[in-house]
Amino acid sequence: MHSYDEPVYLISVVATMLDIHPQTLRQYEREGLVEPSRTQGRMRLYSQRDIDRMKLILRLTRQMGVNLAGVDIVLQLKEQIDEMQAEIDQLRDELSRVNRNGSVHVSKALVTKSNCDIIIFEE
Repeated sequence: MHSYDEPVYLISVVATMLDIHPQTLRQYEREGLVEPSRTQGRMRLYSQRDIDRMKLILRLTRQMGVNLAGVDIVLQLKEQIDEMQAEIDQLRDELSRVNRNGSVHVSKALVTKSNCDIIIFEE
């Protein structure tokens, strides 16, 4: 069994799994939507994480009609949300520890807030 991030699948295998042309995978790479690992011989190798990302790309383009520029924005926003969720989880864990100990360390006494604006353009 391979780990989720281990690059083991060749481009032909991934293309067959996703029922797409290998050129589509190459285009996704050119667009910066996916970055497969490379062997010493420069062959592309994809991990299960890459495949799941491409499934999301295909769902956005095929079922929702999003173009590749829109897909790029969606993926960036998803990464930001994932990072923020990880930070929230970390802060919750820290808060639980503080509640158990009954005190807050001086370096943690000030909470800052960062702003993130999302602009949606409608035609």
